[in-house]
Amino acid sequence: MKDLLLYIAQNLVDNPDEVSVTERVTDRETVFELRVAPGDMGKVIGRHGKIAGEIRSLMRAVAQKQGKRVSVDIVD
Repeated sequence: MKDLLLYIAQNLVDNPDEVSVTERVTDRETVFELRVAPGDMGKVIGRHGKIAGEIRSLMRAVAQKQGKRVSVDIVD
C-alpha cells in the first residue's frame, strides 16, 4: 500500500523526487505520512481538500479489501 500511495503522489506533483511516504504501525491501524515539496502541497491537497479526500478514500478501500485499517496524513 505504501507503494500505491507513493505512485499516486509522484504522478500528481511537479517534483516527484521529493515525495516520501513514512509508514507507522499502531495497534489499531497503519498511518502513512506523505511528504511533498512545499510548492506541490496544493496539488496533493486540491481545492477544498478534494484530492486529499480521494487519496484517503482510495487507500481505505484498498486496506479494507486486505482486512486492515489505514489513514493518510499529509505533513509539511
